[in-house]
Amino acid sequence: MANGSGETDPPAGHRLPARPLDSVDRDILRLLRADGRASVRSVAERVHVSRANAYARINRLIDDGVIRGFSARVDQERAGHGASAYITLKIVQDSWRSVREKLRELPGAAHIALVSGDFDVLLLVHTPDNRALRDLVLTRIQSMPEVLSTRTLLVFEETDLESGP
Repeated sequence: MANGSGETDPPAGHRLPARPLDSVDRDILRLLRADGRASVRSVAERVHVSRANAYARINRLIDDGVIRGFSARVDQERAGHGASAYITLKIVQDSWRSVREKLRELPGAAHIALVSGDFDVLLLVHTPDNRALRDLVLTRIQSMPEVLSTRTLLVFEETDLESGP
């Protein structure tokens, strides 16, 4: 099922088993994280395998669910999203799935995680400005009956560690 970011999720309750990766697979993943548009030929040359081998490995990584999709790295400020924040939510017990679906619909929602600790959900959002962020938190999120409380952490600067320049 497509999740809106070019990724595919396994059916609910069905997780594919972990796939052991060798050093070539890990190198291919590193290269594709840095440049998802890299050609098979370029990947093959950089990991020192044939094009057919690289093609087969990439397809196997996709089929096995290791590669869930390809996407663009976006500079949020240049894309008109001058405010970013992590929002922590405490939610009603057993409401994770319904809350997740509602959060997915929010404008600017970029990442949702069910976590352990002092809160239940961690949400990353990007909004045009602080006014839009305030509206998102106070009007949209806090009005959800399953949300017991929120805490907003403003992001001053971001660095993507898994990608190239």
